[in-house]
Amino acid sequence: QVHLVESGGGLVQPGGSLGLSCVASGSIFRINDMAWYRQAPGKERDLVASITWAGSTDYADSVKGRFTIFRDNANNTVYLQMDSLKPEDTAVFYCKADVRPTPRPGLFRYWGQGTQVTVSS
Repeated sequence: QVHLVESGGGLVQPGGSLGLSCVASGSIFRINDMAWYRQAPGKERDLVASITWAGSTDYADSVKGRFTIFRDNANNTVYLQMDSLKPEDTAVFYCKADVRPTPRPGLFRYWGQGTQVTVSS
């Protein structure tokens, strides 16, 4: 079993910055892709940013140039630095990890519990 624990959410004014982190623990040989998703009230959960083991990144168009995803493989941690935040960024942010629990092939997907980000004056 693997647990993902997110932290860093909160209330921030428009134009401000906030950093999120997500630590994975448990039966982990290697974590392939890690990502951040978000879900606003009444909307579907959407991809915000993703990063591979090697560090290749991908971003939703709405956050390009404002958000940065990075990871620390040694500590099974992924981060999301959010700058120039807008009210429309308000959502619950979820961390996702695709985990290989052993050296054998096979991936299992895990989600964090979510952390609230509110952008408001």
